[in-house]
Amino acid sequence: MDWTDRGIVLSARSHGEAALLVVLLTEQHGRHAGLVRGGQGHKALYQPGNRVTATWRARLAEHLGNYSCELQESVAAPLLDDPLRLAALSSACAVAEAALPEREPHADIYAGMEALLAAFAGPFWAEAYVRWEIGVLAGLGFGLDLASCAATGSNDQLAYVSPRSGRAVSLAAGDAYRDRLLRLPGFLIGRARNDAGGGAEEVLQGLTLAGYFLERHVLGPQGQLMPAARTRFVDRFERSATISGRN
Repeated sequence: MDWTDRGIVLSARSHGEAALLVVLLTEQHGRHAGLVRGGQGHKALYQPGNRVTATWRARLAEHLGNYSCELQESVAAPLLDDPLRLAALSSACAVAEAALPEREPHADIYAGMEALLAAFAGPFWAEAYVRWEIGVLAGLGFGLDLASCAATGSNDQLAYVSPRSGRAVSLAAGDAYRDRLLRLPGFLIGRARNDAGGGAEEVLQGLTLAGYFLERHVLGPQGQLMPAARTRFVDRFERSATISGRN
């Protein structure tokens, strides 16, 4: 049993004295683990977020198997001087590893991850991160309906999302219940404040929105908690937004 595929490193953990247990998000084979013999001598190649070409081999399909990987792009290295973006990269990898079923292809989620990695070079990477998590929900069958108001059917002044249905709610219909609704950031429905971005406040709203449904529909039913890497990223982003707001 063997195949070759494009992949993104999600995690790499020591296994024995010299090997690494590497988990990749692959284009055609989904979230897939494999053993890299002697991998501890090449840890830089297996930093989370790095793009690789991977060959997997095993005697039987159900075996763990062995990886042989070739680096295509070191995504993590250019972010080492930017702790916030690096935290977002770690969060995305941790969410993908926790949320995606093993060995189940999700080409749409993989493509979204590729787009997110590219977005880290631009100014609206945080909005791209939120869109990626919303895309993960959609790819797993839990997409949000943000096209029109659940109460009126109108697409005017959409401002909230129902935590029960995952549908958008307009400002007029939801204002009386705003304490029980989730905020809908404008950039998710094409109502950006500037160019393609929504600003720190809307990004935090988006992180809260996506996090709520990830926990409810994906992680909770599996008995999992939100990955610590995502919690650290949200806390770091919130602190950064607070500091920026004081300047």
